[in-house]
Amino acid sequence: MSLIEEGETKQVRMANLAIVGSHSINGVSALHSDLVKSNLVPDFHQLWPHRFNNKTNGITQRRWLLVSNPALSSLVTEVVGDGWIRDLRELRGLESVASDPEFQNRFNAVKRSNKERLTEIIAETTGVSVDPDSIFDIQAKRIHEYKRQLLMVMYVIHEYLNLVEDGIEPIAPRTFLIAGKAAPGYWAAKQMIKLVNNVGQIVNNDLRTRDLLKVIFIPDYKVSLAERIIPSANLSEQISTAGKEASGTGNMKFALNGALTIGTLDGANIEICDEVGEENIYIFGLKAHEIQELQLSGRHDPAALYRGDPMLRRVMDCFKTNRFSSHEPELFEWIFTNLVERDDPFFHLADFSSYVETQKAVSSEYLNFPLWTRKAILNVARIGKFSSDRTIHEYAEKIWNVKPCPAGS
Repeated sequence: MSLIEEGETKQVRMANLAIVGSHSINGVSALHSDLVKSNLVPDFHQLWPHRFNNKTNGITQRRWLLVSNPALSSLVTEVVGDGWIRDLRELRGLESVASDPEFQNRFNAVKRSNKERLTEIIAETTGVSVDPDSIFDIQAKRIHEYKRQLLMVMYVIHEYLNLVEDGIEPIAPRTFLIAGKAAPGYWAAKQMIKLVNNVGQIVNNDLRTRDLLKVIFIPDYKVSLAERIIPSANLSEQISTAGKEASGTGNMKFALNGALTIGTLDGANIEICDEVGEENIYIFGLKAHEIQELQLSGRHDPAALYRGDPMLRRVMDCFKTNRFSSHEPELFEWIFTNLVERDDPFFHLADFSSYVETQKAVSSEYLNFPLWTRKAILNVARIGKFSSDRTIHEYAEKIWNVKPCPAGS
């Protein structure tokens, strides 16, 4: 609890100083708030339990639906009126048409149009042609090891090897799309961008993949590009290591635009699951407390997982044998070293098989048009909790102690 860091170099502990000087301390998702109290600063929580609370993040529907997806906005307004623009909870009215075939067709026509628009952007920026009828499987966010863009790439490699070595075609064609930026000094994150591009170069130019698999890294990710990417997604990748993500808001934006989430029980994914229903989201992997138990017990053994799973071993060996870096020997060998030979803190290998199995369910259900579309509509209908209007209201009422000012006063 000291305000000064112990040891030879004395530094102010800014987090501790902020806690002492604040009347309220909050996390930005239920899980994050619990971890702050139990793991990050338990001593402060014990001293001042009344100061700690939760305020789950939110997004503004005015930008992330009304502006970025006008066709879906118009369709939604036809059913529930325009009140959702001010109160996102009014999207609940869409539940009444979630199973209606005519509405499903119109809903999917909007999605198809958004995907066609993104295919044009992909062609312009990368030169790669993609099939708008494939699953648009998208991870668009800051590049970071805990967000596990690498886990998604491992699955891409798994599917590619299944196709070209075993002759097993994917259940449904996929376009894997990753977008995001890496901090200038973050070597591993920049290497991840290089890996995605290298894998894409091999997969996209292999005649055996045809239109079954495509891998895209869209450069120069920014808000204006996100407004084009998010409305086109069928599947939203929210696959951070459980316990590492504070909240996330991309998960909310994708669901608001009718994408189904594949994710771990991390950050706001937990609350999204509670809202949309666990049957309308794809959850996999270890939970935060399970990861903590493995770390504390010393039972996390990535090398044993590698030896015991031929499917996983084949994927990991690609990094050691230069499968995707034939002109740059040993470029990605560090990945094998970090994930297999060291105690990977992000549990890529431990979650891999669960991720693969869950992706099989995604592919199967995508081919069931009424089922998939109903799930997508229900994600839109039930995402109302995650408006920034609700978040700001909670801060104003419970932390800032300010009252609304009537319009025109």
